[in-house]
Amino acid sequence: MNSNDSEIVASLLESSGFQWVDDSNSADIVLINTCAIRDNAEQRILGRIAQYKKLKRTSRKDLVIGVLGCMAARVKEDLLSPKIGASVVVGPDGYRLLPELLREAATGIQGVYTRLSRSETYGEIEPLRYGGNRVSAFTSIMRGCNYACTYCVVPFTRGPERSRSVDSILHEVKKLAEQGYKEVTLLGQTVDSYSWQAPSGNVVRFSTLLEQVAQAVPTLRVRFATSHPHDMTEDVLRVMATYPNVCHHIHLPVQSGATSMLQRMKRRYTREEYLRQIALIRKLLPDCSITTDIIAGFTGETQEEHEATLSLMREVHFDLAYMFKYSERPGTYAQRRLGDTVPEAVKGERLQEIIDLQQQHSYESNQRDVGKTFEVLVEGYSHKSEADLCGRNMQNRMIVFPATKVEVGARLAVRVEQCTPSTLLGVVVSD
Repeated sequence: MNSNDSEIVASLLESSGFQWVDDSNSADIVLINTCAIRDNAEQRILGRIAQYKKLKRTSRKDLVIGVLGCMAARVKEDLLSPKIGASVVVGPDGYRLLPELLREAATGIQGVYTRLSRSETYGEIEPLRYGGNRVSAFTSIMRGCNYACTYCVVPFTRGPERSRSVDSILHEVKKLAEQGYKEVTLLGQTVDSYSWQAPSGNVVRFSTLLEQVAQAVPTLRVRFATSHPHDMTEDVLRVMATYPNVCHHIHLPVQSGATSMLQRMKRRYTREEYLRQIALIRKLLPDCSITTDIIAGFTGETQEEHEATLSLMREVHFDLAYMFKYSERPGTYAQRRLGDTVPEAVKGERLQEIIDLQQQHSYESNQRDVGKTFEVLVEGYSHKSEADLCGRNMQNRMIVFPATKVEVGARLAVRVEQCTPSTLLGVVVSD
């Protein structure tokens, strides 16, 4: 989401006369787009701001430092303090004001805008695709979130849920196809809750939008993220099963395997309901990759609740998981009412157990793919060696294989011959 937001910001600034540069050391303005979901992210952001503040103090006295996004919305004016040193602070719904605020900042006037909107979607703004591999692109179909998970700061930093018009989304993805992109990911905080009312009064749900996108850009692979278990419907799964360009990968955050914990988190589903969703996915999309998010050590977590998470992991056998210790966020219901009651040492031990189990499951999942052949969309060279290329299959699994004379963006048939817990290793069988 932040990558896509940054492209929207770049587009707005370019249309106002600003010019993108590749090297921040030669820039007049540096904008840092931020996340506030965990404290660790914010600490890293503060470190990055300090680097540019030092640069400004030592050699670039006119450098304008801007902080955008969720941390800007949460911390607000405090980021303008001499201790931190930002010149401009703008939340996710104020990007249209950036050109004016940045011009004022160049004269020494600090600026801040962190109000949240009930209508802003930037739907008509064509993102400036300034980076990336020119193969995969992101398209936001909605902004904000109406859920109120007790641990989550997103409703306070990104505002209420609102969906873009179908026409603006279809226009954007068609433009991506014309520009030579091979894959698009539809983005939403809870993407399955997409709901847009057409002028005729008809309400378009996510399953219909997904189908229309698949039909509009048959040459593009179509992905989406992130699904909320409360909103995932059978209609979405049937669209995925019907259209060959819709990838068979679902990111379905569970957070905990204990219903009692899910209730404290206010997740709006039970363990049993989540497992029924998994069973339906397995039935309609047998080859679908399922990934998840898991929080270790949320407020009040007992050993029994932790064991319930491990048992759910064993039952589902996720292909991959993003796993974190609970990080209390200021202003959330959990911080105000529940407290942070699990000792850090216990959180760490439980997180390690979750990580160890998931590594085992990821390795077993990859081992089942050894010997199979997949269509791979080439993304570029492997991070470890330019002797190898890498790309993802329709299940979003990364496959590394010896480099051939093909262009980035090509689709190749690759047979998996070996694997690690995180990567499939293969050879090209045709190009």
